[in-house]
Amino acid sequence: MAYRKKAGFILKHKPDIVIVPECEHPDKLKFNTGTLMPTDIFWYGTNPNKGLGVFSYSSYRFKLLATHKPDFSIVLPIIVTGKKLDFTLFAIWANNPRDKKYQYIGQVWKAINYYTDLLKNKKTILIGDFNSNTIWDKPRRKGNHSTVVDFLKSKGIQSTYHKFFNQQQGHEDQKTLFMYRHKDKSYHIDYCFASNDLIKKITRVEVGTFDEWNEYSDHTPLIVTFKP
Repeated sequence: MAYRKKAGFILKHKPDIVIVPECEHPDKLKFNTGTLMPTDIFWYGTNPNKGLGVFSYSSYRFKLLATHKPDFSIVLPIIVTGKKLDFTLFAIWANNPRDKKYQYIGQVWKAINYYTDLLKNKKTILIGDFNSNTIWDKPRRKGNHSTVVDFLKSKGIQSTYHKFFNQQQGHEDQKTLFMYRHKDKSYHIDYCFASNDLIKKITRVEVGTFDEWNEYSDHTPLIVTFKP
């Protein structure tokens, strides 16, 4: 929330692209004086105070694919162009209260099945707040966290965090959510999945710490760096 007040803190990391769940509509983005302005913005949502924002701070530009299906709220298939690299970006905020049985990870499950042909392409990234972890799997429910991970793996797409740190799903040392901003209520629910051709280009994966980010959000940023 209130990205306009917090952009400066993430911009210290000099990102090319920033994905911001629970982001206000661009009309509300009155940034603080001196804050670097984005070069491109794509925003999607029904609540002007809480949507999904995708920001470029580089030559990258965004275009929502015509195949976007609004039923999957909010999984956005975006073509990213620029910097001699075009790729497919799925920006994700898995949260759809209207779909009770598939409210969180179920949204991702439905989307990756619907967009399965797109997932065959190289240069593909799925990134954002998945609101899920394998520790919450319901074995009898089709489309739990583990089945999503397995489905993506069958397409040659893996979690950058788990690949970089050689950790298993559900056994993450670093957490991305501190519920109610309590240090003892921590979970790993934010992810960046990438196709294997991009996995090979990873140079660094970082997760922000509770002490550094608790003042600004109950989430900490997941930062993934790829070779040019």
